[in-house]
Amino acid sequence: MLDFSAMDHALRSSSRTAGLLPEAGRALLPAADRGATPVVLADRPDGTVLRLGGSVLKAHAPGTDRRALELRLRAAAGPQPVLLAPHRAEDTGRMLLEVDGMLVTAWPAGEPVDPQAPQRAPWEQAGALAARLHATPALPGLPPMGGPAKVAAALRRLSDLARATGGVPGADRVRVAAATLPPWARGVAPAPERGRGGLVHGDLHLGQLVRLPSAAADDPYAGWRLIDVDDLGVGDPAWDLARPAAWYAAGLLPLEPWQAFLGAYRAAGGRALPQDAGADPWTVLDVPARALVVQLAALGLVRAAREGRPPDEVEQLMVAACARIGGAGQDGR
Repeated sequence: MLDFSAMDHALRSSSRTAGLLPEAGRALLPAADRGATPVVLADRPDGTVLRLGGSVLKAHAPGTDRRALELRLRAAAGPQPVLLAPHRAEDTGRMLLEVDGMLVTAWPAGEPVDPQAPQRAPWEQAGALAARLHATPALPGLPPMGGPAKVAAALRRLSDLARATGGVPGADRVRVAAATLPPWARGVAPAPERGRGGLVHGDLHLGQLVRLPSAAADDPYAGWRLIDVDDLGVGDPAWDLARPAAWYAAGLLPLEPWQAFLGAYRAAGGRALPQDAGADPWTVLDVPARALVVQLAALGLVRAAREGRPPDEVEQLMVAACARIGGAGQDGR
């Protein structure tokens, strides 16, 4: 029988956070939303999110660096029209509160991407937003983007589970694929300097987009904005193209939306890729895409074990992609 006592404790702690969050973050909300009934949007050990009227409150993960989060909030509040800007307290102008050990922020609520309508997914807007983000100068002192650290955390979780249970089917394939990655892509060494200078989201995927109902009719991104600054920072902008690349490589993303995403990114001057439309994007995307395959496969195996079921089709595809990566014997340069 699996021992998930530590995870159960974390889940109980996150549920307690959900109960405290409305009162803790009240001062950050616009007056019209302070009395709204809270609706839980997410309640996980790595963050809790509630909606109150036209706003969203977020309690960030325990252990979040306050100074780093403050810098990330300042970047989101800047003049760029790409990242969703946080609310400011009406009396003090503060964007962050610390209450009972929680770091709390508030944001305008937006309409998320509809997972039941993949044909309407905003791939072109996502590509254009990423390109504009990468052209936005980073604030001095902004920390490295958090993408590789998420790969490291996923591998640790899988390793801890394998030790606790005596083994996880498929885990060896993930570990072999991870060994093909350079140390920086596994979060155990500094990232290369390539492409530094602009902002990098660090965890870009369709779940990180919302549409603002108040956007102007001539908004170049049709009202879509990037959310979640927890991994925002400086680094290789190719990382922000890695999850769509991983999905495409694993057979989860069809060719048409993949090409729409890349085409919009290039058309907007995205700095991560060669601007020549005939240039091979995989010379740049190979390592970040392999890293995201490893991360998603590791998390999928952990999730399946926690829920007491075999890996589903998507999780199996990610593990199969790891097997191909490991079998290719790539050197990770």
